[in-house]
Amino acid sequence: MSTSTNEFHVIMVGAGFAMFGTPEGPWNIAKRAEAKLGERLKVDAVIEVDPKRAEAALKIKSEGPHKSSYENTVILPSVAEFKKLVDQGKAPEPRAIFVATPPTVRGSTLPGKDLEIQLNRAFPNVAIFFEKPVATGKPWEESVGEALKVSEYLKANHKAPISIGYVLRYLKIVQQVKKIIEENNLTVMATNARFVVAYELAVKTDWWNKDIQLGPVIEQATHICDLVRFLGGEIDFNTISAHALEAHEKPGQLSKKNFDESVIPDHLRIPRATSASWKYESGAVGIFLHSTALHGTDYEVQLEVYADGVSDPCAPELLVRRPGSDEFEKTVTPGDDAYQTEMNHFIDAIEGGAEPEIFSSYEDAAKTYEMTWVIRNSAENANSKIKEQKGGKSYKLW
Repeated sequence: MSTSTNEFHVIMVGAGFAMFGTPEGPWNIAKRAEAKLGERLKVDAVIEVDPKRAEAALKIKSEGPHKSSYENTVILPSVAEFKKLVDQGKAPEPRAIFVATPPTVRGSTLPGKDLEIQLNRAFPNVAIFFEKPVATGKPWEESVGEALKVSEYLKANHKAPISIGYVLRYLKIVQQVKKIIEENNLTVMATNARFVVAYELAVKTDWWNKDIQLGPVIEQATHICDLVRFLGGEIDFNTISAHALEAHEKPGQLSKKNFDESVIPDHLRIPRATSASWKYESGAVGIFLHSTALHGTDYEVQLEVYADGVSDPCAPELLVRRPGSDEFEKTVTPGDDAYQTEMNHFIDAIEGGAEPEIFSSYEDAAKTYEMTWVIRNSAENANSKIKEQKGGKSYKLW
């Protein structure tokens, strides 16, 4: 039973799929907060520019097992409006702020895109969880530069934990690979990363328009780009070379789309596959594939990490081949909910709990954002050169 001394007050910024769930995937910040905090959770406000969306989400919550967490939730259009309530003594200062807005309104110091700075000025001592990526904007050089400025601003001015939703870092098998590398004083030699999407339930037209959500490498494959940086180290972005399969090319024709792609101009449709290679600053090498190719609902995410005497293929299970052995040790982690682990770490960082480590900082996430832009640009430049060489005609892959 909650009491006034252990209630955990929060506000939620954004009332979309990432915050309240979707059939398309496991994203659901509210659900993980409920699981971690139980009846202690008190959601004082949902900040949402579309009040009907927030009303629909709260109606479902009012009929669910955690309805007590939402009994006094108000819907407001801005963080500034909630700050007024706090200043007037009508609401307590939150312990945490969860942010799942479109990245187009954050990741910048420019008015209208400076949500992080607004939050810091209103609540400099409140922990914040941001969904990834930290930004999406054009022109890309300006957007990346602005994200790095925000990183420096938060480092200098924010006095509470900040976590970015790069959830793959929290997988048990990923943490085990990290431990093997560190305990054996290994230097990664090579990585091979793959992120393959099941697209049947991806029906939001904006996602398929690379001028709006900037394409799957920046919006989605950012997860696997972040993971290779986490395990392999910093990447020399000048060495990145990429190619993309475009929507108009024959292998890019998809048979299970459940929306009308004809409303999107051909040159703005997302690539169906992107491959890239690079060198790490250490000298190691990496390769990468993102593809929108699978039917059904399950994605395929795989990462192979190689070091002297070590092979660590990560998928739903971990296979480790150690120095001096030809055999693979198999580790299976059924029921591993990395989203829940991520939430647990965030709350523990606030309360001094058992697992207070935050694995993804804003500064780190800004570097991942830059990496995804470099991959997209490299692929588009390569395709442009090929078309020029072919006289502007589409080229054959075989």
